[in-house]
Amino acid sequence: MIHHQALRPIEVLLVEDSPSDANLTIKGFLNAQIPNNLHWVEDGESAINFLREQEEFTNVPRPDLILLDLNLPGMDGREVLTEIKSDPNLKCIPVVIITTSSDEQDILRSYNLSANCYVIKPIDIYQFIQVLQLIKDFWLTAATLPRK
Repeated sequence: MIHHQALRPIEVLLVEDSPSDANLTIKGFLNAQIPNNLHWVEDGESAINFLREQEEFTNVPRPDLILLDLNLPGMDGREVLTEIKSDPNLKCIPVVIITTSSDEQDILRSYNLSANCYVIKPIDIYQFIQVLQLIKDFWLTAATLPRK
């Protein structure tokens, strides 16, 4: 039996530079049966500012889960992951890498940097939606997320 842990909506931070992938992800999570709030930023610097509640991101909720693309402009996803996992205030937030890269070095490096999961984005839109459903089912339904 799957238990819904949420008395409040689950806060999800999506770090994705592709507007089409972001829109698909947002729609996928909007259709979820579990209450969640998905916040979207388009680059690594904005992600770190969001997580640290800096600049335009003061008073934003702390994410329960981060969906992180590796290939971002400026500060890339690897650098964002390094920042998150080296910060005592952020390192317990689960980070799911969701990227087009199937490069073995990217996969290994992400796990070595303490990524909680690595998902290769399918090119096919229907497979992408299925992957989002699996992420939602596991991370928002089955897994127990740390709450600060």
